[in-house]
Amino acid sequence: MILEVAILDVKVGQENDFEIAFEKAQSIISKIKGYVSHQLQKCIETPNRYILLVNWELLEDHTEGFRGSEEYQEWKTLLHHFYNPFPTVEHFKPVTYNKILK
Repeated sequence: MILEVAILDVKVGQENDFEIAFEKAQSIISKIKGYVSHQLQKCIETPNRYILLVNWELLEDHTEGFRGSEEYQEWKTLLHHFYNPFPTVEHFKPVTYNKILK
């Protein structure tokens, strides 16, 4: 499983509108092939900052499947105008620990 992490800095004063738009947008992403789950959390110290965590089965489900889809265009229309600056998105994979027996 791959974890997509995006720090979203929303233009000050537009937090409520962003949250309303995200409520609509989450139904878009949840229908994409390879989508597993997501959560959006709001920063306590910086009230216009959010973190979006999305679990994907494969990296390509996000980078090619979602970003290359018509649904992504709708996602962009709903959300991208709220960001300043535009977020950096990174992907993470689980760490596997191997124990060496001596």
